[in-house]
Amino acid sequence: MSQPSQKPPAPELVLLIDKPLEWTSFDVVKKIRNAMKIKKIGHAGTLDPLATGLLILCTGKKTKSIEGYQAQVKEYTGSITIGATTPSFDLETEVTPSGSIDNIDRNDLENTATTFLGTQEQIPPMYSAVKVNGVRAYKHARNGEVVPLKSRTIEISTFEITNFEGGVFNFRIVCSKGTYIRSIARDFGEQLGCGAYLSSLRRTKIGDFDVKNAITIEKAIELHGVKKLES
Repeated sequence: MSQPSQKPPAPELVLLIDKPLEWTSFDVVKKIRNAMKIKKIGHAGTLDPLATGLLILCTGKKTKSIEGYQAQVKEYTGSITIGATTPSFDLETEVTPSGSIDNIDRNDLENTATTFLGTQEQIPPMYSAVKVNGVRAYKHARNGEVVPLKSRTIEISTFEITNFEGGVFNFRIVCSKGTYIRSIARDFGEQLGCGAYLSSLRRTKIGDFDVKNAITIEKAIELHGVKKLES
């Protein structure tokens, strides 16, 4: 009597994915989960849909490492537009002009950036996944509700202005877990007195992991999809 075929053991992987624009972090997890036909998978740190870059996925017993990866410092590059604001502090919501930028130069930006260095309290954006009374803050925001959000302690060790042209400046930021770059954009605009919002964002590093070593979702499926695992 033939023995019933056994399923292959669940893979134990740490995948470095370069998340594409407009995908949620859960979208990536769901896609990889379905392709690999596994239940135990998670990511080490959410990226907003309008952000790209490094997303660490762990499968099987490697999911025990997620908390450790989440706690590591992050590096981001991106751009902030000054002289306008949005409710979400990024391009998810409508842009509204908020102040003149005629007298603002790169020195002003660099001097303002230095004030963000070190340990501080930061209030998350209303359009965020932070829970208020058991409900995600962004759901309150989309319903037109204003709810108080508690500040959290963060640390910014590097805030570099890499370019400034046409009311948009590029940056590189190294920061602690839990830092919202959108909140930095909001606070930066308030300090300049003209308003600002995050116009692009890319996560380039998590601890020693670099997006240069990340692969696309399609490549991950090609390497670790069901047919590959069962062969």
